[in-house]
Amino acid sequence: MSIELGFLILYFAAMLGIGVWAARRKSATTEGFLLADRSLGPAVTALRLQSSSMSGYMFLGAGSLGYTQGYFGMWYALGDVGGGVLNLSILGRRMRKLSAMLGSITSIGYLEHRYPSPWVRAVAAVVALFCMFFYVLAQFLAGGQGLAMVTGLSVDVSMIVAVGVIVGYTFLGGYLAVAYTDFVQAIVMVIGMLWILIATLQYLGGLTAGHQRLGAIDADLLTMWGVDQQYLGQWGIIIGAVLIFSIGYMGWPHVNVSHMAMRRPSVARRAGLYSTTFNLLFIPAAYLIGMMGLVIVPNLDNPELAIFEVAEIVLPPVALGVVMAAIMAAIMSTADALLLQAGTIASHDLWGRFRKQKTDERTAVTISRITVLALAVIGTILAITEPPGVFDIVVFSTSVLGAAFVPVYVCAVWWKKANSAGALASIVVGTVAAVTAQLVGSSDSIGFDPMGIGITCSVIAIVVVSLATQRSHPVPEHVLRAVEETARVRRVPARLAAGEDPSLAAQVPDMDGPR
Repeated sequence: MSIELGFLILYFAAMLGIGVWAARRKSATTEGFLLADRSLGPAVTALRLQSSSMSGYMFLGAGSLGYTQGYFGMWYALGDVGGGVLNLSILGRRMRKLSAMLGSITSIGYLEHRYPSPWVRAVAAVVALFCMFFYVLAQFLAGGQGLAMVTGLSVDVSMIVAVGVIVGYTFLGGYLAVAYTDFVQAIVMVIGMLWILIATLQYLGGLTAGHQRLGAIDADLLTMWGVDQQYLGQWGIIIGAVLIFSIGYMGWPHVNVSHMAMRRPSVARRAGLYSTTFNLLFIPAAYLIGMMGLVIVPNLDNPELAIFEVAEIVLPPVALGVVMAAIMAAIMSTADALLLQAGTIASHDLWGRFRKQKTDERTAVTISRITVLALAVIGTILAITEPPGVFDIVVFSTSVLGAAFVPVYVCAVWWKKANSAGALASIVVGTVAAVTAQLVGSSDSIGFDPMGIGITCSVIAIVVVSLATQRSHPVPEHVLRAVEETARVRRVPARLAAGEDPSLAAQVPDMDGPR
């Protein structure tokens, strides 16, 4: 057995061990399983948020972009560095308070409580599940490719092993297991990525020497305009590249649940500091390694393997084990968050919300686990039979999630006039606009990124429709009071604090309208 394979086996065992520990510690309540009893501190909150945001994209997609387009990839990195602190600053404290006051324990249920309409939850849940499926597919692809390089097994077999471990600890411990495994994995990710970068620069004789050799291949790689300066003056595409990972975070339900699980609202402030530190250390390194890979391993058939290939050349076997664990950590930390949220949406936001009979906790957990398993099986089969590129899937999923949900999450805590009609219009219009822009190739045809188009349409929809329907769909008084309270820097007053209203989950709305 190789050193790196042995290290990976120990790492997988440690993650499963955290799952077993969390299974023993987690509360018997639904809030305990889904939000870890709102008990997480700043470090766990920040690193859980960042690790579940980064995904296998950073080790495959970012490396590929650096390898093929040079410093153009830094536009994505620029937005990504500030994404975590923007999310925590704009949504963190306020969303934590509002979710507690409205009694929300899921990120999709929170939208219905803020915008009271069963249609908001139903439509949001379907859109979120659709995007999460494609996002988790990207993680499976990344996991299979990464593990295959270490084990020597086929990509398909490696993928099945990786998915099995992820599903295993997600099943065991719920959100607490996901949060603490993500925390550990974030630390491993930083160590691994920095180790590769340092070894890469030492191998080349420093950053300046690396730049000189890269410039000898193609001087345009040293500019931020791409090969042949194809993006020079293409500000629609560049702004989209910055926005997709800066404000895009705020539309991801599997990330925003981190705000709801904080111990108290003030945790967001310190979490922002941890988040920024993590991002500065981790994100630019991936793009730099990809760029230097063009010098170290030229003519790769699959540029998404650039960081893997560079690591194998510049690192000793012992270090390679740590790095491969870091790569798997990036993949697993996003996949587990996506799977848990998908299961939560299916069991709590769809099945439990729209059934006539009240769903007991055991049934809800069973449905959640079935959903997780179904997504894992379907995603694995699709990844084996027709594997698309990781970068393309991540960009598609994040674009649609951002366009559909960023305006409704932001307006939920910052604009009292945002109502249910406006929220529903925003989700639908944003989704349709982003998907349409992706299908027609708006970046190439008109020079505007799909997410930028989607968010613009989504913002217009929520503002125009909300203002036009203030009389027909007024914001309930209790929601207005709660939104006003979110602006105050203090703990949630006892008179406004709420547990989830069990009667709400048992209500069966009239989805067909008045008869």
